[in-house]
Amino acid sequence: MTYKILCSDLDGTLLTTKNDVSEVTISEINRIKNHLKIILVSARMPKSMRYLQERLGIQNLPIICYNGALVLDNNKELFSTFISIKKLQTIYTIAEKYNVKMGLYFNDEWYVPQDSERVQKEIHHTKAEPIFEDTKVTLVNWEKRGVGAHKIMLMGTKETTDAIFTALTSALSELLHFYRSNDTLIEVAPKTISKLSAIELLLQNETLDEVIAFGDNYNDMEMLTHVGCGVAVENGRTEVKAIANHITLKNTENGVAHFIKQNIII
Repeated sequence: MTYKILCSDLDGTLLTTKNDVSEVTISEINRIKNHLKIILVSARMPKSMRYLQERLGIQNLPIICYNGALVLDNNKELFSTFISIKKLQTIYTIAEKYNVKMGLYFNDEWYVPQDSERVQKEIHHTKAEPIFEDTKVTLVNWEKRGVGAHKIMLMGTKETTDAIFTALTSALSELLHFYRSNDTLIEVAPKTISKLSAIELLLQNETLDEVIAFGDNYNDMEMLTHVGCGVAVENGRTEVKAIANHITLKNTENGVAHFIKQNIII
C-alpha cells in the first residue's frame, strides 16, 4: 500500500524525550516529507506543536491540536469547537468538592490557578507558559468573551483523581470525553471530536486507507483502528498495542523513525 498521509501523536510516540524529536526522526521525516503529508496530532496546544513542526521542517502543513478540538493550517483556523462555559462551571463545582485543580486551554492561552510541580513539568515538556489566575476569574472573563475550553486538564492526587473521575464520568460522560492521562491527571475534551474526526476533515484526494498513523495512548485507539495502517509504539498501553496493525520500538528508541525506515520506501 502506498500511503499519502502520515499522522503521529507526539508525547510518548514521536518525541524521543519529553519535549523533543531526535535527529534520527528528523532525518527520516526529511526523507519522506515531499512524498507524504506529515500531520502532527496531539492533545497539546498550538504553540507547543509549532516548534516541533519547525524542527521537522513541516511548518507548511496543518496541525491537529487538543485531540481534534482545534485544527490549524498556517495559523488559519480550519475547525474549532470548545467546551461551553455552562459545562465548565459544572466541572469547576465538582473539582472544588474534590480539591482538584483545573488547567484551562483556549487556542494558545493556558490558565492555571497556581504553580505546582505538575505545572512546572508541563512548562518543561511543552515549552509553553501559563497565565496564573483564579479559575473563577478565568470563567467570568471567558463568559464575557464568549469562549470556552478546547481542553481541560484536571490535576489532583491519585486518590482525588480516582474519585473525581468516577463522579465526572457518571455525570457528564454523554457530553464530554474524559481521558485518564496518568494516575493524577484527567484530560477533558468535547465529545463531538477526536483525532480521527480531525484527520477526516483534512482528507482531500486521499482516503483513510491511505493514512498511516502512530500512537501510544487511549486517545489514539480510534485513529489507529480506522486508518489504513495503525502502528503502536512498544511503550504504548496494552489495549492500544492489541488493536494496532503493527508494533514498533519504544519512543525512546526512535520507534516511529525505525518503522518509517523499514516500511516506507520512496
